[in-house]
Amino acid sequence: MASAAEESVFERYRDQVDRPLSRLFTEYGMPELRWFSLGMVANVIARSASLLPPLVLGVAIDAVFVGEGQYSLPFLPQAWVPGSQSGQFWFSAALIVGAFVVTGVFTWVYGVAANIFAHRVMHEVRTDTFARMQRLDMPFFDDKQTGEVMSVLNNDASNLEVFLDNALQNSARLGVMLLGIAALLFYINPQLAVVTLTVIPVMIGFTLWFMRAVEPRYVAQRSSVGDLNTRLENSLSGIELVKASATEERETEKVTDASYDYFQHTMSVLKLNYLYRPGMEFLAGISFAATFVVGGVWLFSGPPGPFSGSLTVGEFVTFIFLTQRIVTPLAEVSNIVDQYENAKASSERVFGLMDVPVRIEDPEDPVDLDDPDGSVVYEDVDFAYPESALAAAEGAETELMESGDSEAEDRAERSTGDLVLEGINLTADPGDTVALVGPTGAGKSTVCKLLLRLYDVSEPRGSDGSSAERSESDGVTDGSIRVDGHDVRECSLASLRRSIGYVSQDVVLFDGTVEDNVRYGRFDASREDVVEAARMAEAHEFIENLPKGYDTRIGEDGVKLSGGQRQRLSIARTILRDPEILVFDEATSAVDTETELLIQRSLDRLAADRTTFVIAHRLSTIREADQILVLEDGQIVERGTHEALIDRGDLYASLWGVQAGEIESLPEEFLEEARERAAERPPAERSAGSGSPTDGDGEDEDG
Repeated sequence: MASAAEESVFERYRDQVDRPLSRLFTEYGMPELRWFSLGMVANVIARSASLLPPLVLGVAIDAVFVGEGQYSLPFLPQAWVPGSQSGQFWFSAALIVGAFVVTGVFTWVYGVAANIFAHRVMHEVRTDTFARMQRLDMPFFDDKQTGEVMSVLNNDASNLEVFLDNALQNSARLGVMLLGIAALLFYINPQLAVVTLTVIPVMIGFTLWFMRAVEPRYVAQRSSVGDLNTRLENSLSGIELVKASATEERETEKVTDASYDYFQHTMSVLKLNYLYRPGMEFLAGISFAATFVVGGVWLFSGPPGPFSGSLTVGEFVTFIFLTQRIVTPLAEVSNIVDQYENAKASSERVFGLMDVPVRIEDPEDPVDLDDPDGSVVYEDVDFAYPESALAAAEGAETELMESGDSEAEDRAERSTGDLVLEGINLTADPGDTVALVGPTGAGKSTVCKLLLRLYDVSEPRGSDGSSAERSESDGVTDGSIRVDGHDVRECSLASLRRSIGYVSQDVVLFDGTVEDNVRYGRFDASREDVVEAARMAEAHEFIENLPKGYDTRIGEDGVKLSGGQRQRLSIARTILRDPEILVFDEATSAVDTETELLIQRSLDRLAADRTTFVIAHRLSTIREADQILVLEDGQIVERGTHEALIDRGDLYASLWGVQAGEIESLPEEFLEEARERAAERPPAERSAGSGSPTDGDGEDEDG
């Protein structure tokens, strides 16, 4: 399954990202350009001022202490220079102090402006990435594991922040220092400047080689971080199963393997860094040593070799100081390149996530479902999960057998074949209760997820009956689903999903108070509304017994509550939303009998006068349904009321006999025979036969 994830749509779009750091500045840096510009101007002033003290020192040595030459500085009017040596001394001291003051003030301005720029950009990147991730279609999450997405939102975003906050500042400082020092050196002594700066082209070539060599290693390192995060997230989220299965050692081995893979990729990067950084420091040291040797010989015995002209002591001192100033920035190039390559790999992953297309969106002129009646029609629905989702579902049936996890059961549906649903037809009138039963992987949950548009049907048919070209992520080959006569693809997603209340076996709760969790989805509800919803869900009594009642924090995923308590909070949340259509997906299968009775009473109260879809393994909970659909291999093989299906004596009747205790167990050959009899029934009979909503009495012609 890991190999499938590596070939996911996320990686495909990541590989297509072009010039990611340029895109970062174009899309997110331009709105904050004023802060960037202010920072760059302040940086130029600060770095230029920092170069003044060595220059003043060299001039003062020659003019004041040695008494050779005129006191002259670039861009300084000669009229401002005092005539006496003592005056020139104090003037030099004032210039040096002033230079340090200007450097300090504008370094502060630069730091503030640069940090505002960096953190504002990263705030926008982080929030936009999260917002984009929220809008992505369900096939993306089927295909991409949570730890990988968390790595993008957290680790990769942090890498970009480090780049904008540190590397960008350091590279700007380095650029100004190199240009400023080079200009001063050529101004003082062009010949000796050539000696000092000859190493720069070598360093540039060495840097370009390093960038080409290290880039693929950074990409692999960032990917291994995502794999490690996924392993950690999976192990921690399933810690109860791990302990119950005594598989701590196996999980530790998996994390150890992922950690060692990350270690190997990190060491691959560091080995190049350990070559590059000392190499840059060595080249910078060569530059300093060459300047010292040539300049020293020049002072002792005149211009050596091809050199000509004079070199004063002050000029030599200035060269030594400025050369030392250039050594440290050049040695820091390795850090800048390191952070640049890291940021480039991270920005590819961030924009790769942003570029994943969203297929399930509102149409151009969406229909707003305002207080719908709740009629639902499925017409000839065929559905196959997108290819990426099918790849991610590889091995789901094995996982289900090992863990019994209901999420694994959903994934198992995606591994049953190309078509998960075939020829689904059903009609639910307002207020009807429709039950879906059948073995694992039959397509029950998929039927309801299509109603919510968690997955999408093909493009709506035109007036000529043709369908628009399907994109690579569309799952359905044919058919339509309508609510109140409107194709769900024509409705706004918000109004469609507001009209549907979904109560799952896998309750999702957040780390907050009881009231916060009940109010989720209807945030403007009053405390009185919350309490009334809790009463209807049979939850008020246990909530009142909590330490702080409705203000009790329940921990991440409601870990401080029992399964039944969590389920009743989920029902209270749905009651508070007051939807017109309900979906109950195994809402009582994981609780004890007493709790099930309480929850079932809540569900019955909630389902009154609402269109309701119930997915159930316990057939006793759906015997009063208006129609029961029996799914097998993605097809409806039986339909009718409970009594009609019992009278028919096929698959449903056999399953009922086992659960009711009338039959101890069913031989596989009997079940197979029942399935074959159901499958051999003509399609027309399966679509509108016994118990279809068009019959009224729930009996077929032979009934």
